[in-house]
Parts: sequence; C-alpha cells; structure tokens
Amino acid sequence: MKEKVKIDVIILSYAQTDELKTVTVNCVNSLMRSEDPEEIEFNVIVVESEKSMKPFQYEQTRTIYPDQEFNYNRYMNIGIDMTSAPYICLCNNDLIFYPQWATEILKTFDQFIDLSSASPFCTLHHPKMGFLKNDGPKLGYRIRNEVAGWCLFLKRDILRLTGKPDRNYKFWCADNDYSNTLWALKLNHMLITSSFVDHLENKTLNNQTEERQDELTEKESIYFDKKWKYRTGQDWVLL
Repeated sequence: MKEKVKIDVIILSYAQTDELKTVTVNCVNSLMRSEDPEEIEFNVIVVESEKSMKPFQYEQTRTIYPDQEFNYNRYMNIGIDMTSAPYICLCNNDLIFYPQWATEILKTFDQFIDLSSASPFCTLHHPKMGFLKNDGPKLGYRIRNEVAGWCLFLKRDILRLTGKPDRNYKFWCADNDYSNTLWALKLNHMLITSSFVDHLENKTLNNQTEERQDELTEKESIYFDKKWKYRTGQDWVLL
C-alpha cells in the first residue's frame, strides 16, 4: 500500500469582519475537500491575527493567535516551527483550492527531482499574464507569473539552504525576497499549470486603512532594495 503524503499548510488570516472570517472558512473547506485523505494528509495551521476570536478554532485546523504584532514572514515562521512534514505550503487565506491541486504539484516534483519549489495556477489571474491551463510546468522566478506569492509549495529541505523567510518583511516584498533567494541559490521553481488554486486578491489588505496599507506595502521596498542591491548591483532583480 502506498504511503500517504503529508503536507503542512500554513494559512495566515485576519478575520476582522464576518466576511473575512468566511473567506478563511471557505479557504480551509476547499482545501480539505480537494484531495483524498487516504492519499494526502493536510496538517493545517491557521495563524489568526484577530485576537478577539481566541480560542476559536477553524474546523480541521489548529488555529493559533500569536502574541507578536503582525508580520507576514514572522507568522509564517511560527507555523513552520510547529510543523515537520516533508512538504510545506505557505498560503494567504483568500484562496480556493480545486480537486487534485496538490496531486498535480507532487507529480511534477516526482518528474523533476531537482525541483525545489512550485506555485499552482490561478484561473483568475494567470491567463491575464499569458499562461494557459494544462500547458506543462513553467520554470521561472517572476513575481505574479511563475512565482505566485499567495501560494508557495516547497520542500522543507530547502530551508537548510535558504533559511526561514526573512522576518524584516511585514508583508510586501516577501515573495520578491523568496524568489530572489531561490534564484541566487539556483533552486528551481515552477508554475504548475495543471494545479488550480484561485486567488481572490487582497481581501484582507483592502480592509485596512490607507496608512496601514502603506506601512505593509511601500515601506517594505526600502529594505528589499538595500538587501538585494548590495548583492547584485541592481534594485529589483526579478520583475
């Protein structure tokens, strides 16, 4: 009998409103329906920023409420430290998972043994970028193209090389930094056009004040520029 594959899925949530709570519930429900539990076991950690909900637990997850102020990569690292499966999937909460999405990614990992990281295909976004469904895996490092920062599926082993996500990023540029790190270390990343996970685009960010959005977005690029310009002589290595 084939041994089931274990995947740790870390989802960041900020359920400030009932609508945003429903976004996370729908994300988790679609994830747990997406694969045969006899073949793939998801261990789901929801890192919830809305502390007033504590001790509420999203069904089929372990929901935690960190004491630390929100920081995208720090919260992801909390989830990483709580888990141990050979595969990790780092996720926004505004996602809808379709059947066999993980199976299709795992098939590609089996096909390309030097593949370290992957993203699924968003049927809402990727066609606008010129990608086609079921058009084979696409090797690359471009943000919002091959690298979909809202859903990153990786082998845990690569963290020995990359280190855990850089906690200096509160939100924006976290995916740029991840992509540049893979590129610098020559670790392969692919967009899997047969794996479908839709991204509903900034459901939580759009509920923040203009000042908070600026703090989580534009200001992050200052640190990114300092970090990567020093190493490469350029500002944005990967566009």
